[in-house]
Amino acid sequence: MPTGKVKWYDADKGFGFIDADEGEDVFLHANALPEGTTTIKNGTRVEYGMAQGRRGVQAMNVTVLEAPPSVQANRRERDRKPTEAMVVIVEDVMQLLDGVSNDLRRGHYPDKAKATKAAQVLRAVAADLEA
Repeated sequence: MPTGKVKWYDADKGFGFIDADEGEDVFLHANALPEGTTTIKNGTRVEYGMAQGRRGVQAMNVTVLEAPPSVQANRRERDRKPTEAMVVIVEDVMQLLDGVSNDLRRGHYPDKAKATKAAQVLRAVAADLEA
């Protein structure tokens, strides 16, 4: 069976093309995707049967051989701060929140600058933890 990589695929339109290892582009319709699959990422290695369609060769019975590596997952690991650095950051956030908590215990919200700083720091730490 021929193999290739998905050149592009548009789930909204329901079709795309495979860049065949033999060098030709092969039409890929949504009906040819594996059962339960509604979309496929560009760069996915696939194996497929071929049939002559009205406008040329098209893929049939596509099987996914290898999904492309996730750029987002690789980026997350690379950009993640070391745990030792995160310990210091979390401890600093705790001190910042203690100050906010004390203001709230006294019956008033912290001033605008303090509240803005706390919100920005919390968003940044949340992003670092999710990375």
